[in-house]
Amino acid sequence: METLLPKTAKLNNNIQMPFIGLGVYDMYQDQAERAVESALEIGYRLIDTASMYQNEKEIGNALRRSSVKREEIFITTKLNNTDHGFDQALKAFDLSLQKLQLDYIDLYLIHWPIKSGRKESWRAIEKLYAEKRVRAIGVANYTVPFLQELKTYASIIPAVNQIEFTPWLYQKDVLDLCKEQGTQLQSYSPLTRGIKFNDPRLIELCNKYQRSPAQIILNWNIQLGVSSIPKSVKVERLQENFDATNFDLESDDVLLMNSFSEGFRICDDPIQFL
Repeated sequence: METLLPKTAKLNNNIQMPFIGLGVYDMYQDQAERAVESALEIGYRLIDTASMYQNEKEIGNALRRSSVKREEIFITTKLNNTDHGFDQALKAFDLSLQKLQLDYIDLYLIHWPIKSGRKESWRAIEKLYAEKRVRAIGVANYTVPFLQELKTYASIIPAVNQIEFTPWLYQKDVLDLCKEQGTQLQSYSPLTRGIKFNDPRLIELCNKYQRSPAQIILNWNIQLGVSSIPKSVKVERLQENFDATNFDLESDDVLLMNSFSEGFRICDDPIQFL
């Protein structure tokens, strides 16, 4: 029997964030605009961009053309590595807001825990939150040491921590700490860019549930309470990913997928910033 999993997660300040969103890394110009427009038409309401991606202007163009009301869309962007520091972070936020052509951001994240300036940047982001220019604040690529350090100076617990999180990089220590402190974990590159789609164990689960590799992986994330922002520019893939909530993995299969972990990474290990 098919089960409809939750569509949204409640953040620690009580606002709702969709579990499944569209990541727009490595999308540019018309391609980025079309992908966002298609996603919104399908029903996506979370769009995740970043200053580093150099496509905030295009995302803003797509949002402006959409018939979906602004208050129904959850927009995330992030502080670039070159913009750390109190004053610089505030200026960077203003520029992102201008490029996106928005009055506010739903979620603003520190993109990477750059050693020099991350404390001052967090102070700036707390100021933005206090001024209600952003609805929620958080971090990205913060593993346990960075989260523990953040506790020593933060006045606000991050609402979201966005990390690389897949069955082949099952960061249980980060997941457990985030749950303990009330931070929503979110997975980027959740589909390993397709590299692990041929894993025989995954294929067996695909056959069992009659679902695609992407749907099995995204469903696994949601079963663990983890939001995901898979990337695609193809309408059929966007729809496939969006439909990942429409069935229910058995608990034994979730545990089985936990055991896939082998330290496989697509992106850099944040440990370099310690």
